[in-house]
Amino acid sequence: MAVAMGLVVAAGLAGGGYWLGARSGDPGSDAPSPAGVEKPRKILYYRNPMGLPDTSPVPKKDQMGMDYIPVYEGEEQNDGDGDASQIRISPAKIQKLGVRTEAAALRTLDRTVRAVGRVEPDERRVHAIAPKFEGYIERLHVNVTGQRVARGQPLFEVYSPELVSAQREFALATEGVEAMKDADGETRNAMRQLAESSLSRLRNWDIPEAQVKTLAKSGQVRRSLVFRSPASGIVTAKNALQGMRFMPGETLYQVTDLSSVWVVADVFEQDIGLVKTGARARVTLSAYPDGLFEGRVGYVYPTLKAETRTVQVRVELANPGMLLKPAMYAQVELPVGERKQVLTVPDSAVIDSGTRRVVLVQVEEGRFEPREVKLGGRGDRYVEVREGIEEGERVVVAANFLIDAESNLKAALGGMASPEGGAPATGGAPAGQGAGHRAEGTVEGVDAGAGMVSIAHGPVKSLKWPAMTMEFAVANASLLKDLKPGAAVAFEFVERQPGEWVITGVTSQAGQAGRSGGHAGH
Repeated sequence: MAVAMGLVVAAGLAGGGYWLGARSGDPGSDAPSPAGVEKPRKILYYRNPMGLPDTSPVPKKDQMGMDYIPVYEGEEQNDGDGDASQIRISPAKIQKLGVRTEAAALRTLDRTVRAVGRVEPDERRVHAIAPKFEGYIERLHVNVTGQRVARGQPLFEVYSPELVSAQREFALATEGVEAMKDADGETRNAMRQLAESSLSRLRNWDIPEAQVKTLAKSGQVRRSLVFRSPASGIVTAKNALQGMRFMPGETLYQVTDLSSVWVVADVFEQDIGLVKTGARARVTLSAYPDGLFEGRVGYVYPTLKAETRTVQVRVELANPGMLLKPAMYAQVELPVGERKQVLTVPDSAVIDSGTRRVVLVQVEEGRFEPREVKLGGRGDRYVEVREGIEEGERVVVAANFLIDAESNLKAALGGMASPEGGAPATGGAPAGQGAGHRAEGTVEGVDAGAGMVSIAHGPVKSLKWPAMTMEFAVANASLLKDLKPGAAVAFEFVERQPGEWVITGVTSQAGQAGRSGGHAGH
């Protein structure tokens, strides 16, 4: 009886990690009862050896041929069979898996939306110098792109026959007005209209007012006209060449004021609802690792880029010392947290199946209960829980995915979802099937520092994998003792994240063969 009981316990630990070890006074236990004599006890029912929510009033075997385990009077609550949705794991297994818990508490959710952006000039501070008449460039005062200029600084001089002709017309019209002072009113009005028309033509061509007044007083026509910078900034485009001919509207210079710039960030679609105009923004650049620039959200663009599913957000900020240069890449952080306190748990505590969200609540030491929760807002590390748990209840925040694989969480969730008052489902696959996978192979190499191992394994039927060599992470450093280069092992593993495979149990193939032979003899 002791041998059979030991085999069942070993099988239960290998399959689902449940605490099925014999207690003092149990049949097969080496510990004597307080009186030194084993007392018979009443068997209430028999439970599934792999921890499935399946009980039987009579002895039976599961699909693998393993005997159901008797539950004696007074043990039904201790074994956790009173609630099929609860999971029990031995303290040794908890320590091996590295399970950690944290209490649900009221917190202010601090969330930061992070996005990648680029520095761009403020479009309102870009000035183009484009003459409105035809002419020729006679002299360049600023002849290189990138040169810093001040407001009113000469850029270039031009000669234009049209400009000279317009100045002469205005000078003659002005002289005519003076000469017609004594003429009749109609003649004076006609001459005055001619002068005003010539003056409007010069002003429409952006001739400086000072030059117009000088022309009106002296009557002397200037052969060339000086174009000056309309703002202080940097020459970001220069198309002018000495002696070249230009046409009306042709841009010869572009001057950009970079004392204030934009950072246009690409915010993902799911975060754009949190970003508001006027919100604070923090900007960092790889060019200045220790620098932090602060600004405000000036505008949220009304369109979405279908290719990247992002919306552009414009951040306006000052540019002291011209450190921010157009086309630089920037990392943008937009704090969007709420001020009120809400009930929260760490985001690592939530198991999201796609259709519902579940957390593992620690009912007592070694006993866990999966609960479906309704989530609210999310922070950087915590998530709001609106329904499902109470403040102060402890939830599993580390190794909960391993509990899923080790202790048949899916079966417990199935018990949760069963109709009220209905009997738990019978039969089913061994614990962990559907969450964990098994394979055999040879250890190729071990990186103890990184907790990684390379194994050349055979085909994995549950994943339809062919034989290959790949790297696995280990759930706990204690597993590395059985993983030595060249060792033939049988191991169990789960997928913690897409593409990240973690070993949860290891057995040398020689040891496994020995146990298989003992079970056959039983």
